[in-house]
Amino acid sequence: MKAESLKIAEGVYWVGALHWDTRSFHGFSIPGTTYNCYLVFGDEKVALIDNVYEGMSSQLNARIKDAFEKEGRDEVKIDVFIQNHSEMDHTLCLWETVEKFPEAEIYTNAKCSSFIKAQYHEFKNRELKTVKTGDTLDLGGKTLAFVQAPMLHWPDSMFTMYMEEGILFSNDAFGQHLCLSKRYVEDYDLSFVLNAAQKYYANLVVFGSTSLIRKFDELEDLGIIQKIKMIAPCHGQIWKNPEPIIKAYKEWASGVCKDKITLIYDTMHHSTQKMAHAIAEGIISEDVECVMYFMEEDGADDVVNDVLDSKGIAVGAPTMMNKPFPRIGTTMYWLDCLNFKTTTSFKKALVFSSKGWAGGAAKKLQSELENAGFDVIDSYETTFVPDEDVLEECFKRGKALAKSIKEE
Repeated sequence: MKAESLKIAEGVYWVGALHWDTRSFHGFSIPGTTYNCYLVFGDEKVALIDNVYEGMSSQLNARIKDAFEKEGRDEVKIDVFIQNHSEMDHTLCLWETVEKFPEAEIYTNAKCSSFIKAQYHEFKNRELKTVKTGDTLDLGGKTLAFVQAPMLHWPDSMFTMYMEEGILFSNDAFGQHLCLSKRYVEDYDLSFVLNAAQKYYANLVVFGSTSLIRKFDELEDLGIIQKIKMIAPCHGQIWKNPEPIIKAYKEWASGVCKDKITLIYDTMHHSTQKMAHAIAEGIISEDVECVMYFMEEDGADDVVNDVLDSKGIAVGAPTMMNKPFPRIGTTMYWLDCLNFKTTTSFKKALVFSSKGWAGGAAKKLQSELENAGFDVIDSYETTFVPDEDVLEECFKRGKALAKSIKEE
């Protein structure tokens, strides 16, 4: 196939793949994505940073060929492979690419090396050179420096920095699941890209927030953060101006939130739905933003995007066989899995439910939210269909939750 590379700096090219048709990643919905790879041409060596997903190698190969042509080099020859992370969306075509250049050296960190060999048995007898924070590689006029970045978002993740130009190849960090025709953030509305980056962070990076804060401190101590002029992640758009995403990551990691409550509910016969709507009115009455999710239609991956920068949440489900209505279960599991308490933001929570006889949903929801790091300050349960008195009480409790987050 024919596909062009994009020159992002002198001797540096984007040679990744556009995955227009994918709609799911790690179980959450996406509007397509990119698998970004980068060629760096030194005077002595050429390095390929990261790789692509299954079925994407034809794009990668075509863009590599195009980049060599643009550099005026007749022979397509890669001398160095740098693998920042071993997850399959970045490595399923690695062996296929490496086979084309059998004399090339492969650089990664020790954890990533072990992960690659555990996932791809072809590599068991292949030498992988391991690097650590502070190590560098000279390509001839271009210096690549390595920084370990565990839990951003796997234990094997690392960054590679092209020092002379200040380009940080950040792998999964600072990315977004977007598939667009232009490569730079600056080609689109900033709020659009930041919202995609927030969903990406909430679903993939939030678990590593504690590690991220430490990593920012380390990068500042090493003098790297001050030298970053561009961030080139492995998914989505390239940041020619890295300040907005660095600022956003610092805020998300440290639990900076809005006067905002995410209201999440499901219902069987509309009773819990009526309670949810009344609670929303109470929240709104305090001039607090309320974002509503109805789990019959909405996805947990969108829920957590709003939970990330909310000071509080409200969760409601009817009782079914003494337990919460099962459809709410995916959301509860998602909240527990992501571990928002790593951001040091202990979000306040209200639990509500309609029961038929014995009840049990509210108690179970409260327990699960507390285990997930939420501060449950209120729980309210009614029997069957809520009357006007119950709905007024729901209004009051929504209002009280809103007041409590404004007092922080």
